[in-house]
Amino acid sequence: MNPKASSNSEKSPLAGMKVIELGTLIAGPYAGSLLAQFGAEVIKIEPPGDGDPLRKWRKLHKGTSLWWYSQSRNKKSITVNLKSEKGQQIVRDLVRDADIVIENFRPGSLEEWGLGWEQLSTLNPALIMVRISGYGQTGPYRDRPGFAAIAESLGGLRYLAGYPDRPPVRVGISIGDSLASLYGVIGALLAMYHLKVNGGKGQYIDVALYEAVFGVMESLIPEFSVSGHVRECTGASLPGISPSNTYPCKDGRYVIIAGNGDSIFKRMMKAIGRNDLANDPKLARNDGRVEHNDMLDEAISRWTISRDLEDVLKTLNEAAVPSSKIYTAADIHADPHYRARDMIGQFSLPDGHPIDLPGIVPKLSETPGQTKWLGPALGAHTAEVLASIGIDGNAIVELRAQGVI
Repeated sequence: MNPKASSNSEKSPLAGMKVIELGTLIAGPYAGSLLAQFGAEVIKIEPPGDGDPLRKWRKLHKGTSLWWYSQSRNKKSITVNLKSEKGQQIVRDLVRDADIVIENFRPGSLEEWGLGWEQLSTLNPALIMVRISGYGQTGPYRDRPGFAAIAESLGGLRYLAGYPDRPPVRVGISIGDSLASLYGVIGALLAMYHLKVNGGKGQYIDVALYEAVFGVMESLIPEFSVSGHVRECTGASLPGISPSNTYPCKDGRYVIIAGNGDSIFKRMMKAIGRNDLANDPKLARNDGRVEHNDMLDEAISRWTISRDLEDVLKTLNEAAVPSSKIYTAADIHADPHYRARDMIGQFSLPDGHPIDLPGIVPKLSETPGQTKWLGPALGAHTAEVLASIGIDGNAIVELRAQGVI
């Protein structure tokens, strides 16, 4: 592998942090990925044989998922059979000096293997444990299996996605998993601050996928509790905030316009030749525009449909009106702003084939994140990591023969 991106500083904000990642697929591993990108030593424990199922998800290159190379960057892969007693002991030995454990098994699974919070925190009282599950570690739904698709439904997102005359749709990614990962990382860093600065003790962070979705649902519950209002799906428009929608252009493409700020609205109306609307006192504030939203959308659509997309964007950009075409992967890959901000990194796969990966977010001015290596081969670091806890080469050979690693 030959990372070309990361000529950044070698300083890492999480240097010295040891993380044990026990999860599979998305929610737990993406949280581990975020910590690894900022310098934590993330030891990913995978089952012997096939490893994390993500290795075979979506588009593959010579048998390995391209997604894998991105999400598992900077991690060390070791194989351990968590259902074997010797495998469980390996995990306990690794946890003794770990800072964080990340897991996203169904609640109770780790306890069955002797690796639950009570057992591990006894070994390491300063341990922080991120536990991500569909419904959380408590409550009547605790034992149900839960994926992001279910969480997006239970959390209220799916009901709002789509058009009123069609079945609800999904966002094109597993957004429920990613949100849970972000909350998990936030929780871990909050707990770490409390431990290191406030003299606190180790603790576990309980992240439920559905709660991660519910947590970003804005005014959904306050509006219902006060007025009984049930927010409905509204297609591409943004209800209660006007104007903000997707509009057709002459060349068959679409433009997204967010002209809902008071001063922005006035500039936009002047730019499209509607001074009458720009100067109408009824439309000066958002609440007034909301009452006339359909009329405003019609006026804007009449203007956009008479022009090609690039002409629409040029006019709106000159008027400082937030707007954009709808980007595909190809658009993102070619966009100069992405390149200027190092949001497309160039790397090489193990066979030398070039691959571009998303840049790292957020950008820290003094201790930026970086990609040191791509997602590793299954068990690539097993010998190295086991040696660090005193298991020598002969013992490793024996453990491998027994199917423990």
